[in-house]
Amino acid sequence: MIGAVIALSALQTPWSVLVFSRTTGFRHDSIPAGIAAIQELGKEGGFSVVASEDPSVFTESGLQGYRAVVFLNTTGDILNNDQQAAMERFVAQGGGFAGVHSAADTEYGWSFYGKLVGAYFKSHPHIQPADVLVKDRKHLSTQHLEAVWKRTDEWYCYQSHPAAHVKVLCELDQKSYQGSTMADPHPIAWHHDSLGGRAWYTGGGHTKESYAEPAFRRHLLGGILYVAKRESQMPKL
Repeated sequence: MIGAVIALSALQTPWSVLVFSRTTGFRHDSIPAGIAAIQELGKEGGFSVVASEDPSVFTESGLQGYRAVVFLNTTGDILNNDQQAAMERFVAQGGGFAGVHSAADTEYGWSFYGKLVGAYFKSHPHIQPADVLVKDRKHLSTQHLEAVWKRTDEWYCYQSHPAAHVKVLCELDQKSYQGSTMADPHPIAWHHDSLGGRAWYTGGGHTKESYAEPAFRRHLLGGILYVAKRESQMPKL
């Protein structure tokens, strides 16, 4: 009984997520909608959200209060060498990372980040509907989805397929839309825990409308709770 009380108390301990959306390249106009959505999801999932574009937070002490960091539509080189080292220590010590859409269009020269995010952006066709093939329907971020998830977004092609350390959650049915330059299979969401903490990435989230979609919002919430190791706080359907 005492153990159960302690476990419950641990889950109720307040915890926070840093949403980082700094850009030094293309800037998505959906960033404010994404921040607002994650703040709302935090109320559902029991965590607080700090949104920032100030890279000076990336120090050992600055990251200490967060269970996870979300790179929300970041682009370009956004951290200096010391800040990158702080992020590497954060992940090595078990901190979570969630990347959204153009998190894959970020920090091309930082090899650790390439392994963390899983794959780098190459190109994309125009925004259009596509069929997302859900390959893993047991993961927290995909368990609410049907085997085929129909939605509209900007569908990234990546410079390479994610490395073997990545576990693919979703792929694109290339026959369902036009403009893919990747060989099948075409991954669009994945996760891994090969660098210490958990990492999760989704290629969705280009459009403002994405952050109003119930299925995409639950996908995003599941990814954040997964990397924060707070799966039990996922609201019931």
